[in-house]
Amino acid sequence: MRRRFLLSAAVLLRAAPARAQPAWAPTRPVRIVVPLAPGGTADTIARLIADPLGAQLGQPVIVENRPGGTNTVGAVQVARAPADGHTLLYAPPPVQILNPLMMRSMPYDALADFAPVVALMRAPKLLVVRPDFPAADVAEFIAVARARPGGVTYASSGIGSSAHLAGAMLAQMAGIEMLHVPYRGTAPGVQDLMAGRVDMTLDTAAALLPLVREGRIRALAVSTRDPAEAAPGLPPIARTLPGFHDASFNYLLAPARTPPESIAALNAATNRVLADPTIRARYAGLGAEPVGGTSEDLAAMVREEIERWRGVIVAQRITIE
Repeated sequence: MRRRFLLSAAVLLRAAPARAQPAWAPTRPVRIVVPLAPGGTADTIARLIADPLGAQLGQPVIVENRPGGTNTVGAVQVARAPADGHTLLYAPPPVQILNPLMMRSMPYDALADFAPVVALMRAPKLLVVRPDFPAADVAEFIAVARARPGGVTYASSGIGSSAHLAGAMLAQMAGIEMLHVPYRGTAPGVQDLMAGRVDMTLDTAAALLPLVREGRIRALAVSTRDPAEAAPGLPPIARTLPGFHDASFNYLLAPARTPPESIAALNAATNRVLADPTIRARYAGLGAEPVGGTSEDLAAMVREEIERWRGVIVAQRITIE
């Protein structure tokens, strides 16, 4: 009996460290490169998760902004970084999904140069119109646009922006013709929308909800296939145009050839952060929803988004330099 007890104790002592220690942990600070300027939703989300993610990993997580080149400057930096789990890319849609469809040449291979880690967030868009636009819902909006081919205008933050592409998808699926009016950023387009100089925009709930609540613009619908937590009470565009779905989709990537055990540890730690009720509440305040899931889930989401936008971008011949 004594010998069996000692043998069992030895087995338990050998097994305990394996359970207590993760297969991989960072040995120095982890960098999250955000390929956008400070201050936007992506930068805010990255900084929101950085400290709790660092607590999970046992090393500080530092956010670095590397804007430029429609997200390509920061993407190239991460693609060329050591594949050791200590450098991550905060990826908005242009990095892997949109730029390869719109740019004639790319400074990196959008899929082969990166390894998926975890999906961070989806942010629904709102279809909003100027205060006196003669439509109370999506069906009426489409009817007005159909009766005035090219006469309904929609604002975006520039050619190839998410608002431009969302409007193009709406026009394509509804069989209507609208005039795209690009601006240098979201704010000037929204200003003209409030002033009645343009008719509509499809942009993030975070940017538009405060103005909707103030009655300065009117919201007709949300862009996601299901009702959005960020805008309760608004119907999805898909109820009028089945299959319509669009949400700003952000996630974490690592350099290609990052070891699977590093990816798994980073994924698990991030999922724990995203499950925290305080983090989820902060997301909601930004008009965003946490996603999470496995790295395989993320890879499938990216493939789905590429195919969703391929049909719009190719059909509309949307290109950027």
